[in-house]
Amino acid sequence: MAKVFDVAVIGAGAAGMMCAATAAQQGKRVVLIDHAAKLAEKIRISGGGRCNFTNINAGPANFLSENPHFARSALSRYTPQDFLTLVKKHRIAYHEKHKGQLFCDDSAEQIIEMLKDECAAGDVHWRMPAKVESVAKTEQGFLLATDSGEIECAALVIATGGLSIPKIGASDFGYRIAKQFGLNIIEPRPALVPLTFDEQEWKPFVPLAGISLEVDVETGSLKGRNPSGARFREDLLFTHRGLSGPAILQISSFWQPGTPITINLLPEMDVAQTLIEGKSTIKKQLGNVLAQWLPARLAEGLLQAHGFAAEARLADMKDEQLRKLGRALNQWTLTPNGSEGYRKAEVTRGGVDTKELSQQSMMATKVPGLYFIGETVDVTGWLGGYNFQWAWASGVAAGLAI
Repeated sequence: MAKVFDVAVIGAGAAGMMCAATAAQQGKRVVLIDHAAKLAEKIRISGGGRCNFTNINAGPANFLSENPHFARSALSRYTPQDFLTLVKKHRIAYHEKHKGQLFCDDSAEQIIEMLKDECAAGDVHWRMPAKVESVAKTEQGFLLATDSGEIECAALVIATGGLSIPKIGASDFGYRIAKQFGLNIIEPRPALVPLTFDEQEWKPFVPLAGISLEVDVETGSLKGRNPSGARFREDLLFTHRGLSGPAILQISSFWQPGTPITINLLPEMDVAQTLIEGKSTIKKQLGNVLAQWLPARLAEGLLQAHGFAAEARLADMKDEQLRKLGRALNQWTLTPNGSEGYRKAEVTRGGVDTKELSQQSMMATKVPGLYFIGETVDVTGWLGGYNFQWAWASGVAAGLAI
């Protein structure tokens, strides 16, 4: 005989636990279902094991979506300060890193324990590990067939996330349910992910793997009323296959396949002008001059890759050559051939089309009682705690609405 609940939440990650706790504390009888044996693995590994649980600056402008205004309602009703109140209530020590990023002093496990305690406060029932084999609409709501028995519920919340990091159990379950009920999906793709380059083209830069520096990186158009591109100043990391680091993870969410990215390796300096002006006074070799501003190995590698001799004397260089070198360092333009994919992507861009959902409640307008929250939805945050804030905010919005 099927067990009956007011609410079933599928997916016990950040959004799912937040939603289950919120609904249960409103007096609803809630069951939380997850196929994994280990709870909230994505929270556990986030932020180097310390969980970058929010960003104090989080607002609608920090999120990408086909409808950029969709996230505004949930984010305004459950803010980073609201989540901080919860963190303080549970006496979790935290600190701010740069650009508003908040981390646990100790461990991401504390956030998981906090969410478990919040679920316990509302007497949430758990089915874990439990696989949902099918979902059917009934007159009363929904009937779930699981490998631990049937579950009936009046409201069903899908919080199963995106396709990122398959080794910890990511799946397309949420998209399959959306399609089953006739909802549109914005094509998912990896986001917050390292970018790769053609093997032959990248060969000169392979020896630079491991080097990191702060850069400006941009892609797409930044002009017009609705710019399609973005620019970030963050750290860049050279890898054997391409580029990574916060700068690249940020820009990867905006990058469109086949289009270039532009990197300014010395954003505080007009390289060409500085070199041309220094010709009369600087007696050093080109490699030594650049090594004053860049890591020496990087200076030498970039000169070689762009066809300059590191041992050439600055005083002997023609102005036009120095302008070319300036462009190579201030406007290094290159076209990725792809990314490291879902294996290395921190989140998934795309998902359930926000046009299908109420921005107040996260409910599918065509299917009363069916809700989608968190990463399953076409709302993708910047790097730095924003995606967790969307998980909390969308989870609370659905939990209160049910």
